[in-house]
Amino acid sequence: ADMGAKLLCLFLASALVAYYIYTPIPEDIEEPWKVMLIAAGFRAMGHLAEAADQLGLMHYMEALMLITVAEYIAPTSDENVTVTDTEFSNVAVRLYLPRKATDGLRRAVVFFHGGGWCLGQAGMKSYDHLTRRTSNRLNAVVVSVNYRLAPKYRFPVQFEDVYSVTKFFLQSSILSRYGVDPDRVCVAGDSAGGNLAAAVAQQLLEDSEVKTKLKAQALLYPALQTLDLDLPSYRENENKPVLTKPLMAKFWSEYFASDSSLMEAMASNRHVPVESSHLFQFVNWSNLLPEELKKDHVYSSPTYGSSELAQKYPGFLDPRAAPLLASNARLHGLPLTYILTCEHDVLRDDGVMYAQRLRAAGVPVTHDHAKDAFHGVMMFVLGPAKLAVGRRLLDRYIEWLNENL
Repeated sequence: ADMGAKLLCLFLASALVAYYIYTPIPEDIEEPWKVMLIAAGFRAMGHLAEAADQLGLMHYMEALMLITVAEYIAPTSDENVTVTDTEFSNVAVRLYLPRKATDGLRRAVVFFHGGGWCLGQAGMKSYDHLTRRTSNRLNAVVVSVNYRLAPKYRFPVQFEDVYSVTKFFLQSSILSRYGVDPDRVCVAGDSAGGNLAAAVAQQLLEDSEVKTKLKAQALLYPALQTLDLDLPSYRENENKPVLTKPLMAKFWSEYFASDSSLMEAMASNRHVPVESSHLFQFVNWSNLLPEELKKDHVYSSPTYGSSELAQKYPGFLDPRAAPLLASNARLHGLPLTYILTCEHDVLRDDGVMYAQRLRAAGVPVTHDHAKDAFHGVMMFVLGPAKLAVGRRLLDRYIEWLNENL
């Protein structure tokens, strides 16, 4: 009987492992086994976080935050870059200052990490690698911002943190302290950080106190709108690696509140009240997506929700949280823009629609679309989980900055 019990345990364990590891991976993805393992790891973390939350041990996001903590590295200088943790305008930042001598002034990048406004930090190995490499390759000052996170802090705290750091840095006294050329400053970020970068660039246009104009914005698979979570990209990639549709609905709703009714309304796409119907023109994919992304999807008019949610949490209708909701007039004058989108990503269509709207507003846009990539792929450039496509896209982004900043 003992033998039978052991066999049964072994069988169940292997079934579980097989269930986790075997995720249908899109055909055109290279290194499919690695991607499967990465996806399985994230799925397991999600299930553990869910269990911890249900059992009242810790908030779902706090459990996921353990990944961030495990990935942390202290600020470490090397022969090319001096790295320090400091504060700009009372917000924690990690600062990368190149050591190479330079004739003139340097370029600068203000970078906002991703993590759904709930996770991540400048000191994670993968972000430290990205920002250090940027500083080194461009001989640029890089400011990587540790904005405060949900669930402890809600919108607009995250936005206000990154905005005040950017505004502080753009003062001529600060730029000259770090030897930065005021005509060559860029904001950049990935995912939720791309959302924050887009929002900062929009807000700076309206801010008469800021004299220095941004030269560029670089948005890496950004989240840009809260209205329609039923875009073709959400339909096709609902359960793709790393960022599933339910997780994205969770991130969005946690940005505004810990309220399951908001999360459920967003997940079922019934959160926008009829009095905000005019905003749908800004995210209407049937007008804004190219034919090859529409495929055979049919656009259906929005299902409106109660006004109560929008009154309680007005943030989800605010362009500072959803930059695609900015009117066409507000897009004029935005800086040179780089947008990266990934085929297998729920957020793909957000970036594509923004590229389309910016071009229509006369903003010069470089839109790179990675057909063989999924959301967050630039995080996987180190260690055993490193993916060739992650490295390629990271190099492409740095190359664009090098040519345009």
